[in-house]
Amino acid sequence: MNDTRIVAVAKELPEHCRETKDIIPYVDFWLQGQEERFRRKVVKIFEGAAVDKRYGIMPIEEVFLASSFEEKNAIYARESKKLGRKVLEKALKKADWAPGSLDYIITVSCTGIMIPSLDAYLINELNLRQDIVRLPVTEMGCAAGVSGIIYANNFLKANPDKRIAVVSVESPTATFQLTDYSMANMVSAAIFGDGAACVLLSSETQAKGPRIMGEDMYHFRDATELMGFDLTNHGLKMILDPKVPETIANHFPAIVHPFLEKYGSAIENVEHLIFHPGGKKIVQTVEELFGKLGKNINDTRAVLQLYGNMSSATVLYVLERFMEKDIKEGEQGLILSFGPGFSAQRVLLEW
Repeated sequence: MNDTRIVAVAKELPEHCRETKDIIPYVDFWLQGQEERFRRKVVKIFEGAAVDKRYGIMPIEEVFLASSFEEKNAIYARESKKLGRKVLEKALKKADWAPGSLDYIITVSCTGIMIPSLDAYLINELNLRQDIVRLPVTEMGCAAGVSGIIYANNFLKANPDKRIAVVSVESPTATFQLTDYSMANMVSAAIFGDGAACVLLSSETQAKGPRIMGEDMYHFRDATELMGFDLTNHGLKMILDPKVPETIANHFPAIVHPFLEKYGSAIENVEHLIFHPGGKKIVQTVEELFGKLGKNINDTRAVLQLYGNMSSATVLYVLERFMEKDIKEGEQGLILSFGPGFSAQRVLLEW
């Protein structure tokens, strides 16, 4: 059986950056016509979101300008190509891999629409091989970074001596709806930010890095309404049910314990929790559940604070922090993220 190893993880941030305290006056101005109580409530959501700053593919002034789906998506496409190129180059440099040595490329995004998908542009930009196998992963939301790793592992298990790049580029600011005063839009505006990440994986015998011991997806039945986007004439309109944290809590034992058991492990053996920071409430919910098991998710909380939720890329930012730590051989890590479907996706690592 081939071993898949995570060789390198890199991140790339867009050029525009604002602290939450500097965004609040824009939010206040935007909500001028709304009743005072509602405005105060929204400002409180921003203040209490546990996000100190976030990055964006456009300046904050542009985010609050009325523009069409076409205009916002054009910015998304233009900036995604830039971020995708930079983050892939950065990861290849970290691993000391030549661009032409990649056998597969998986691109992940759900915050805009591009056909051909990002990978086609990256093949040209970095002069990747003409026979590289490409897989664009869309419509899987926050879970898709882990989905990309799962698909990569399946490719590599079947193909020894191969290399693969998973590139995630997300810009939730391109989906911000100026005329949507729903709580879902307010909450998502308060927690989301833009960013890109890249994971390089290999099934070569000499590859170094944590080994994938196992991976699985877990699909919640009849929960398609919990999270996602409605495609409207104004763009992608956020769907976010307040029941998400509670639903996760109810399913939590079924998500974690049988999965670890299947791969010959148990929560007691998992030292490192690489959890997707969906938002403050989800982080608190999972922290409570893991806290009872004597574990912490400090890196998850730090990533939310520093960057916000960048959809599928966020968990890869958490993973990068673990890749930079001095982790003892034999220790295990659990990657976990949730997304539309509703689904939980898990990967078990061993250093």
